[in-house]
This record gives sequence, structure tokens and C-alpha cells, in this order.
Amino acid sequence: MPPSHFLRSSKPLSGRYYLSFAEREEIVILRVQEHGVCAIARKLGRAPSTISRELRRKAATRCGGLEYRATTAQWHPDRSLGRPKAAKLARNEAVRRYVQDRLSGAVTAPDGVKIMGPKVTWKTRRSGRRQHRQWAMAWRPEQIARRLPFDFPADDSMRISHEAIYQALYVQGRGALRRALTACLRTGRALRMPRARVHGKGKSFVAPEIMISERPAEIADRAVPGHWEGDLILGLGSSAIGTLVERMTRFTILLHLPRMTAYGDLARIKNGPALAGHGAAAVRDAITRTSTTLPEQIRQSLTWDQGAEMAQHADLRIDTGLQVYFCDPRSPWQRGTNENTNGLLRQYFPKGIDLSAHSADDIAAVAMTLNSRPRKAFGWKTPAEALDQYLR
Repeated sequence: MPPSHFLRSSKPLSGRYYLSFAEREEIVILRVQEHGVCAIARKLGRAPSTISRELRRKAATRCGGLEYRATTAQWHPDRSLGRPKAAKLARNEAVRRYVQDRLSGAVTAPDGVKIMGPKVTWKTRRSGRRQHRQWAMAWRPEQIARRLPFDFPADDSMRISHEAIYQALYVQGRGALRRALTACLRTGRALRMPRARVHGKGKSFVAPEIMISERPAEIADRAVPGHWEGDLILGLGSSAIGTLVERMTRFTILLHLPRMTAYGDLARIKNGPALAGHGAAAVRDAITRTSTTLPEQIRQSLTWDQGAEMAQHADLRIDTGLQVYFCDPRSPWQRGTNENTNGLLRQYFPKGIDLSAHSADDIAAVAMTLNSRPRKAFGWKTPAEALDQYLR
């Protein structure tokens, strides 16, 4: 209950986000007039869920029921506004110790012996690529927060949100956790990256009308051949091989993408030619050379990710007649057939090797090998036989 000297304020706490005292008085009057939740919401210009939640959470309980009073309802948010508040990890040593142990606890062998791992010095910034990382239990903050109720089911004080853990790590002054513990997170970032930067916005050359969501249904259900998925597999020194896979028959074509003659002799120039051999022009030319040798009835569409190598997709469509569609960012499952084929190709072209060492004849032989493998999906026919059966 609010104290007898409660000071009422008719101003909202933060714009239209919070109900003001005047709005709460209006709710009381409308309730006395027996208006329902939806009617009150319409009169106040609020969502019905806001009014329902207000009546449920801010009711006075001294009378033994749930009577709604404006003064009591206003007292609850005013009381919770007390600032500054000490962070829970700073106040609760047991929770802080639990969080620290799950973040930076030692890795232990099955016999209980601690494994120290490589010695790494924290440098107040994210570790570079292909460098040793600190070995630790390295639980995610969400895993820690969700595990607490299992380990302490009867102790409500042993609860914390994953956001509170992130703030204790990243926000100066929210403290209680050493900044060096960020090295135990999966990303190892010393600074928190905004969600908008993590998700990105896709490439500028991709228009909404050529996104995968606009692709005809006949392509998605593999009803007819002629619809391809493409990608690049990358190797050492930015070497690459292009892959094209027909969705219905799984017939595979590999694109030879040799490096330009000036590769290694000239310094890389920003926005200059792609000397590694898999720039937009090189990929367009390779697809054009290959696809124009195919019968027109199996040259219908091509689905690719939003890599910069497809920046000249408009020219590709004019040269080949292929309608190009793009997957959503970070959605490789939308090209599942191609991703599966890339996994098969890694048997021949493992990660970390220089793919430019393979000639056009070499990669053509690998493509023929895949196309000659019997597939369970076709009753143990090969992709080459499945495509040939359609073309006859």
C-alpha cells in the first residue's frame, strides 16, 4: 500500500510508454461505470493488453480482493524508480561466483584433472583469427541464466537474466565481473556489437523482386528440372571453384576460376580488379560459358547467396536467360542441395588447400565422378542418368 503522504503526479513517466496518474484515475472512473477492458483501452488510446495488465498487477490487495485504485497503482512504479540501483551481481556474491565459474571455470578431464590449455594473455581486445583462445567452461550467459533454476530450484535469490550478465561484462559501472571474462564468450568480443550491425542489411545489388521469397513454387518443389543452385568453395590464398547443382537431378557442374596473371605481383587495390579470379566479372563469364552449352529447357533459374561475386547478375540474366534469385542473408539452408554438394566436394577439395592448383580438366573429372554416383533419391540412378532420362 502507498504511504499516507503519497505525492501524486499526473505526468507520464516516459512519454506514452507508461500510464500517467491522470490515465489511472480515468481507468478507475470507467471501471465504476462498468466499462470493459477493450472499451477503456479505446477511450485512452491504449492497447487492451496494457489495461488488462494494469488492472491485474497494480490492484490494491489490503481489502482482501483486487480493487483497483489510482493512488496504489501509481505508487508501484514510483517505488521501483529508485536510482541508482546496485547490480544484482554486485549485491549477490553467490550468483556472481556461479556466473564466473561457468564463464571462466577450468576445463577438466574425465578423471577430474584440470587442463589449462594454451597460455593466452588478454589484450583488452578481441583475439585475431587463427590464434589460440583461452580454454574455459565458456557457458553462454543464456545457458547460465537458464541453468540456475535447475541447480537452485528452491532459492529464488539465485536468479539472473542473461542480459544482466552481458551488461556486467560490457557496461562500465555495472561491474562485478572482470572485463577480461569477455574472452570466455564464444565471440570473444571486447566490445558489444549492436544487433543491427550483426544482422546486416544484405547487398545493395539485391532488389526485393529477386529474393527467394519471389521464386515460383515449381522451383521449390523440384517439379521440373532446369533450376540451379550456385555457390563458391574457397581455398587457401583466396582461391575458389564455382559450383552449380541442378535441384531436381542433383547434376553438378564445376566452374574453373583461375587467378589473373597479375595475382601476386600487384598489391591489392580497393575496388580494383579481383585478381584472385572469382570477382563478379569472372564468375559471370564462367557461368555464361558453361550454361550456354546446356539445352534451353534446363536453363531456367539460378539461386545464389548474396555474395559480391553475383553483383553482375543483371548482365548474367541477359547473356544466359537464367532468372537469378538470391537467398536471405546468412541462410545457407535455402540452398540445401548446393550446400550438401559442397560437403561432398570437400572430399576432393579440403579446406586450407590452394584450389588454383587444379586445372579445368581436374575439376571436370571430379564433377563427372559425382554425377556418376548412384543416388538413393532416384532409386539408385545417377544424376547423369536422371538428367538424360528427362532430356530424351
